[in-house]
Amino acid sequence: MSAPAASAPPAPVPHASRRLALGVIATSLLMTVLDGSIVTVAMPAVQEDLGFSPAGLSWVVNAYLIAFGSLLLLVGRLGDLIGRKRMFVAGTAVFTASSLLAGVAASPGVLIAARFLQGVGSAMASAVGLGILVTLFTEPGERSRAIAVFSFTGAAGASIGQVLGGVLTDALDWHWIFFINLPIGLAALVVAVRVLPADHGLGRAAGADVIGALLVTAGLMLGIYTVVRVEEYGWVSAPTLGLGALTLVLLVAFVARQTTARTPLMPLRILRSRSVSGANLVQVLMVAALFSFQILVALYLQNVLGYGAAATGLAMLPAAAVIGAVSLGASARLIARFGDRNVLLAGLILLIGVLGLLTRVPVHAHYVTDLLPVMLLAAGFGLALPALTALGMSGAGDGDAGLASGLFNTTQQIGMAIGVAVLSTLAAARTDTLLADGLGRAEALTGGYHLAFAVGTGLLVAAFVIAFAVLRRPERGPAA
Repeated sequence: MSAPAASAPPAPVPHASRRLALGVIATSLLMTVLDGSIVTVAMPAVQEDLGFSPAGLSWVVNAYLIAFGSLLLLVGRLGDLIGRKRMFVAGTAVFTASSLLAGVAASPGVLIAARFLQGVGSAMASAVGLGILVTLFTEPGERSRAIAVFSFTGAAGASIGQVLGGVLTDALDWHWIFFINLPIGLAALVVAVRVLPADHGLGRAAGADVIGALLVTAGLMLGIYTVVRVEEYGWVSAPTLGLGALTLVLLVAFVARQTTARTPLMPLRILRSRSVSGANLVQVLMVAALFSFQILVALYLQNVLGYGAAATGLAMLPAAAVIGAVSLGASARLIARFGDRNVLLAGLILLIGVLGLLTRVPVHAHYVTDLLPVMLLAAGFGLALPALTALGMSGAGDGDAGLASGLFNTTQQIGMAIGVAVLSTLAAARTDTLLADGLGRAEALTGGYHLAFAVGTGLLVAAFVIAFAVLRRPERGPAA
């Protein structure tokens, strides 16, 4: 089967417009990442105000994750078909409108529905954002710098969200964690309409596989739902095993459909690129492992050391600062000199050191001596993320940029869901065992976190081995 023809290349975009476009795409990503972390510190206030049950409260997060993670692949491909600018603008509009709905929500049902819609809007904008970026910045040096900005925004957004969420909730109330998206979203819409290059896409006939779309969306949605409920049901319970088996059936059926469909939703040729398939596999492992840094370190600071919400965010700011300094300042030059693969491997080594040190963090830790060195070693994020992003997009041509972007974001969400389910469950089980053995709460919690950090270290070692073996030499793809 021949590949669908790519759409005609857009007219060259002036340098100033490209910089504005990068700013809009990074702002959209920042809103998405902030929305994932800013809510966590406001959860107690939301529960008290709206009367959520403990089980129902988790759906403030889960509704967003399920919608976002399950739709990325579909809307990424649709962006290639109908035009990535249209998809980005529509997604930003949906996200902004649903933020207003979340901010005025007066009942649990309305807030959960608004969070689901936020996930839909985030998926629409995020899935094509990276595709727009790599088609705008074609010169290798410029592309490396643009990807560094994109990656830094994603890496630092979680820390910024924790600080901002605590400040807004304490100074105003929880409604403002959603209202803050309104001026940002409206400004992003105005600039996006003016500066993003117009593209008409490949046309719906080039890939409108309705059956494949239903299979992959249902499979991903059910899979993410299964993973986020593991902590409640357990790994070997009937609901987990049954839903997991159904998820596998749906995804296998999707792959089989892509081999026979006249216009496949996800042409499997994209996975023949060693850079694309290898980078996505490495990302699943890396993101799963780094959940233990982004979330469990925050829990350790609050539950063991007694930090407040805002203080926790501030304690993690050095990590965001060093990630920014490396990704925005050095990563592009290092990638240009040593190559994506070598920079990725160096970043993974630093991240293995981060989680390795955390396996030994004491119950009564001193921030300067026990935690600050860990935050500084987080420079590995600033090396690994831009290099991995470049590799994940390097084997896709212009006609598949939205699909590759959606795939890259999808594996990121899968890795996050696996990290949440596996590492948090292991930490909780280890904590319960230590409590039963008579240890105090702080010692038991720390022991649980140590186990999660050790497993995360193992995942990063596996990611390093795969990156070393699979990404073993430069690939000359259509977008390389």
